[in-house]
Amino acid sequence: MNRPASERYCLTPAPGGLALVQELLNTAPAGRPTPAELPDLLADGSLGVAQEWADLAVRDWARETGRADVRLALTDDDLPRLRCLRDQVRRALAAGDRGGDAVRFTSAPVVVGLAGDGTLTVEPEGAGARWLASAVLAEGLLAQASGVWRRLKICRNEPCSAAFYDRSRNNSGVWHSVRGCGNAAHLRACRERRRVQA
Repeated sequence: MNRPASERYCLTPAPGGLALVQELLNTAPAGRPTPAELPDLLADGSLGVAQEWADLAVRDWARETGRADVRLALTDDDLPRLRCLRDQVRRALAAGDRGGDAVRFTSAPVVVGLAGDGTLTVEPEGAGARWLASAVLAEGLLAQASGVWRRLKICRNEPCSAAFYDRSRNNSGVWHSVRGCGNAAHLRACRERRRVQA
């Protein structure tokens, strides 16, 4: 599988179509616990990078969900729309994690169909950023319905902020990497306690 945004964090992808949501979230720039910064894959002027990311992410999404290949063509106008969607989904996850106010999503069209075997299907509609928003929001809805949405989280180490799928038994993970981000947070807390005591 090629998931260039999430692979930057050495993450295991979320299951099924939810990996597309995780991929979108991980296109954001990050300072990471190490000095090396990760660039924004959806930055203005980086249409080639964004298109390459979208091609791989959508191909993996199609494979994971049993759909036919989708050819998605992004334009420069799609980049700010995708960044806006990414920020809205990030805020929604953070609000759900803290029990905050609901975040209003950008709406996107989907087609709900009835398959021959009686199952309902949800298919994205549109082109470019609109199609991607449709797919991301549809996968979010399906993840909520199946109860796995709450396992998609944002790392609490602010310089990192990676989107990860919490595989802990009790869904208690708060860092994408306990060794990296978790240790950094514990070290900062320990230094702060020592400073206060001194």
